[in-house]
Amino acid sequence: MNKIRIPLYETVESTQTDVWNDSCSLNEMRYAIANGAVGATTNPVIVQAVLSEEAEQWQSTIESLILTNPKATEEDIAWKIMIEVLLERAKLLLPVYKETKGKKGRIAIQVNAKYYRDADYMAEQAVYLHSLAPNITVKIPATTAGIEAMKKATTAGVNVLATVCFTVAQSCAVAESIEEGLTIRKNSGKDISTLYPACAIMVGRTDDWLKVIANRDNIITDPGYLEWAGVAVFKRSYRIFRKKKYTTRLMSAAYRNHFHWSQFIGGDVILTIPYKWQERFNASSIVVKPRMDDPVNPAIIKELEAKFPDFVKAYAENGLSKNEFDSYGALSRTMRSFTEGYDKLLLMIRNIMMPNPDL
Repeated sequence: MNKIRIPLYETVESTQTDVWNDSCSLNEMRYAIANGAVGATTNPVIVQAVLSEEAEQWQSTIESLILTNPKATEEDIAWKIMIEVLLERAKLLLPVYKETKGKKGRIAIQVNAKYYRDADYMAEQAVYLHSLAPNITVKIPATTAGIEAMKKATTAGVNVLATVCFTVAQSCAVAESIEEGLTIRKNSGKDISTLYPACAIMVGRTDDWLKVIANRDNIITDPGYLEWAGVAVFKRSYRIFRKKKYTTRLMSAAYRNHFHWSQFIGGDVILTIPYKWQERFNASSIVVKPRMDDPVNPAIIKELEAKFPDFVKAYAENGLSKNEFDSYGALSRTMRSFTEGYDKLLLMIRNIMMPNPDL
């Protein structure tokens, strides 16, 4: 009898690469965990989508929160329900968390996207969110203020996951900031053995941004080359991280093609994969083998550097200064989508709290 082949399970069983589920959807988490996933991540867009998908399950909980918190705003209720979802789904990963003594089995929640310019607020909220359950990791955007917030949060003992990162410069700034926080914490006599920080490079959104530029500026290039930009950034960051022996582990996020899985197999990295891409990868005939150390074709790098200054900014180790992070196109586009997703969540709560009498 032929053994059923499950590529993602093969990935985690045969290499040091870990897989997470890029959602807190109950059905999607169960599927991912059954196929070897050891974590899950969320953001405002994901939470809003999950609450819409599981509306029947959460409707009564939202109504109860509104009833028992008469002075609460829609934003207060939104955070209460986000935390309810988070804690419920964190339980699914607790067995892995306990088995690996905290190295794996974590679920991520993101600080409030609208405060991406306020380091103190993000750090303070990160401390609170981290305290809610033992296996929570807190996502902080790699904005200029976010880099500072990561150091503050790490110093306070928060397990940090950097997000909204698209460039080598950002990833290195994240790693350096977290190292500073770990050093401060260690020198003050506090434990750092339970901290496993990570940095998610949104490789697909790096690709997306170059495609926007190509369309906007009428740039002609081999269209296949644009599928390699995020891969190139991720692999260069990985080489630097290994050379400098950073504690922070890289994570690949924002999937657009199979390279965002297949090219990273074998690396000591995390792949946070949306459910639809998990299904596609598991149904594929792509051979599971280490490719993390395979270089991107130099001709692709040369072409992208020649035609896209924003690729140079993303690919060069010092391509952006910290003060330029917030104005980088991929970051602006992503923070807008996160705040818009947050607004949709607030609207959902508002419609339950104050139903439209005209309907």
